[in-house]
Amino acid sequence: MSSITTINPYINHPQLSSLEQQVLWEYAKLGDKIKRIANLAKLTAENPNEGLLTDLRALERKMGLVLTLFRASVWAVIMDSQAEAEARGNAHYEEEMTEDSMVV
Repeated sequence: MSSITTINPYINHPQLSSLEQQVLWEYAKLGDKIKRIANLAKLTAENPNEGLLTDLRALERKMGLVLTLFRASVWAVIMDSQAEAEARGNAHYEEEMTEDSMVV
């Protein structure tokens, strides 16, 4: 039996145009690929790859560290910007107080 990926079973069908034959063949190839993917997913679920799982666990730990460092960096930027805003506010307040004391 020939593979659907190499031979178009719809070729020379008397009731189909050339374009219809090609489209149906592409759908048949896509259906075959989806069946193979489903079988691979089933096999993987039944028999997980321990090496891959170990690598993914290590990656998960590293990503957790990256997320923690990112959060700390964002927090530091927010705190710095708040400190700068407070410093500008305090400087503006002191400037107004100095001007008011000169007027009196």
